[in-house]
Amino acid sequence: MRRIFKHTYLRQRFFIVLITIVLGFLASFMVKDVFGAFKILFYLFVLLLIIDLLLLYGSKGQLVGKRLVPDKLSNGDENQIEIELSNEYLFPIGVKIIDEIPFQFQKRDFGLQSHLVSAESKSYAYTLRPTERGVYSFGNLNVFASSPIGLIARKYTFDNAHEVPVYPSFLQLRKYDLMAFTNRLFQYGLKKIRRIGHTMEFEQIKEYIPGDDIRNINWKATAKKNQLMVNQYQDEKSQPIYSVIDKGRVMKMPFEGLNLLDYAINATLVISNIAIKKHDKAGMFAFSNKVENRVVAERRSSQMNLILETLYNLQTNFVESDFGRLYVDIKRNIGQRSLLLLYTNFETLDALHRQMGYLQAIAKQHLLVVIFFENTELTSFAEKKAENVRQIFEQTIAEKFVYEKKLIVNELQKHGIQTLLTKPENLTINTINKYLEIKARGLL
Repeated sequence: MRRIFKHTYLRQRFFIVLITIVLGFLASFMVKDVFGAFKILFYLFVLLLIIDLLLLYGSKGQLVGKRLVPDKLSNGDENQIEIELSNEYLFPIGVKIIDEIPFQFQKRDFGLQSHLVSAESKSYAYTLRPTERGVYSFGNLNVFASSPIGLIARKYTFDNAHEVPVYPSFLQLRKYDLMAFTNRLFQYGLKKIRRIGHTMEFEQIKEYIPGDDIRNINWKATAKKNQLMVNQYQDEKSQPIYSVIDKGRVMKMPFEGLNLLDYAINATLVISNIAIKKHDKAGMFAFSNKVENRVVAERRSSQMNLILETLYNLQTNFVESDFGRLYVDIKRNIGQRSLLLLYTNFETLDALHRQMGYLQAIAKQHLLVVIFFENTELTSFAEKKAENVRQIFEQTIAEKFVYEKKLIVNELQKHGIQTLLTKPENLTINTINKYLEIKARGLL
């Protein structure tokens, strides 16, 4: 009996009926003729309560449920969580679902309500968008079932408590993996890059078909075959592509829930996968006051899993990044000319000038692309209409910082360093465009 009451909850309808009966009894002291009627109502209420208890606890039926969670969640994306319920009662029931989702989401009013007829099974789905990597703990799945009478509800607890890791955005990786090798590229913002000439990597001699570049006609083969033959070239393969992630304090700045480090991590995962699919070698490393989290550029089958696990454990620290140590490490450990995609952030020209010497030294040996971020909040603030003198002053300061970002781009380009200034949310697509542009123009 104690167990029954422990899992029984009084519904709002119960209190409404009970309060109505109590008020009726109080009113009957003034109007004697209605006392008998309310007495009958009270006995009927008790009878219905007993029947409700018997329906939920005395019958053989029950409610069966479970939560379906992916093995891992994708950071910064909407991840679908499913709840499956089956009504094994002989009558329809109402259900209220309260799922104990991880505390990181700070959703304290989460709940779903529905109805299930007898022998019916239903699936309910909701989405969660994590903004931090790490382990997330789900609690129990609590479901309250009520009969058609609806005075009480029986609590079912499905012990699905378990932990789920949140990894860098593998959903984004799958999306761009499909886009990069279909004809739907341009629908998602990928630019069509005009190919300048061709690379020097020869693939084969083939028969000429309309549309082939007539400059590639192989006259010796044409004479032997007595038909037009052309040389076919392909992009140079097995070029090392390194994502270099600054994990110093400048990458802690948040935008739309994610900090800049996580935007860089998600972009690194995608560009590494595309580089491998394009037959290049993908690698990565991170730095702040020292260089670590290194994955040597390779094109083996296990490379993406290795990069994913390394990115999962990457965390920002609050120290000043040492570009001098970065230069020494690159010179010592990367002998072959490589494409270095450096994810960092510069807010002022002074910050850039302190590191310019090291960036120039790196760019002499490798193709360096400095990728940094627009401050979208400052840009939005600067574009608002000012309503008083104070706002005019604040917007003037904001415009100065926005303009200084453009000066940083010009300063880097003046020294022959490739540059990409992007909004955080457009980082991945713009990085892909930059990589494809470099490959098309044979810059590496």
